Amino acid sequence: MKNHLFLIVFLILWSCETHYLPKPKGYNHIVLPSVSYTQLMGTRPYTFEYSTHAKILKDTSWIAEPNWIHIYYPYFDANVQLTYKPINSDSSVQDYLNDSFRLTGKHQVKATAIDEKILFLKNGNIASISELSGEVPSPFQFHITDSVTHFLRGALYFNMSTKNDSLAPSIEFIKSDLVHLLNTLEWNE
Repeated sequence: MKNHLFLIVFLILWSCETHYLPKPKGYNHIVLPSVSYTQLMGTRPYTFEYSTHAKILKDTSWIAEPNWIHIYYPYFDANVQLTYKPINSDSSVQDYLNDSFRLTGKHQVKATAIDEKILFLKNGNIASISELSGEVPSPFQFHITDSVTHFLRGALYFNMSTKNDSLAPSIEFIKSDLVHLLNTLEWNE
């Protein structure tokens, strides 16, 4: 009887053993919205087409200057900060270019790579874009100027601490919107 009891207890304990298997790597499923654009309205020194999925917000920071705006993407909780500077006798285009490269360079601490490219745009303008890899706060930045009167700089930020490799589809979606913005940019006199 003791042998049978021992065998029953042994079988019960042995049958309750669980085998743990590692779960496969998971990825966020991001459903991207359709692509459509609308014209920027207002009396700014620039105009362009931007995504209909974005909202134009006035920059309300304490350092904001006139004509600084944010293009906010509620679906992605992302923000593109646009800063506009007029080129005049008090400032040179070289000062603004140096500032733009310096601000991009501040990300070198966390960036694994910074890929800088020159874009020759359909509208005849030339823009400089910087794509930053790694866990950086701003994975995409750009600046564009006519070298005489106008200078515009943009930087993309996400309002979350998710790893940028998880945000890759969202970054690519907004990046293509920003390239469209640059292709449709016109300076107002």
